[in-house]
Amino acid sequence: MSTQAIEILNNYKLRRTNGRISIIDIFMNSNVALSENIIEEKLIGLCDRATIYRTLKTFIDKGIIHRVIDETSIVKYAICNTDHCTSTEHNHEHIHFKCQVCGDTECMDDLPIVPVKLPEGYTAKETNYLIVGICKNCKE
Repeated sequence: MSTQAIEILNNYKLRRTNGRISIIDIFMNSNVALSENIIEEKLIGLCDRATIYRTLKTFIDKGIIHRVIDETSIVKYAICNTDHCTSTEHNHEHIHFKCQVCGDTECMDDLPIVPVKLPEGYTAKETNYLIVGICKNCKE
């Protein structure tokens, strides 16, 4: 069991189940956003689809992970950068980059989204900014 996953669950006051620990470990070992299908493939025999769905929803609600929606409307998930998110303050307003060659989607945590001033009466709840192109690995 990953001590880092257990520490995250403790910080967010969540039960330490094998499924939750395994899902956090999957995110910790990936540097790209992951779809629910990819997560499910990595957890064959450990968690069923409903458990994975509930766990992802809980992790989103708590601010452990965030959603990344690509240009094809596929929802992927990425673990929140602890430099930007804590158990009390959640901020994932950053740019995401999707490679047209390999299909990987990466968080670019150090590239914040420039705030947009909305017209009076509008309130933003979430901002998604996706850049599609060719990543440095595929360009080489």
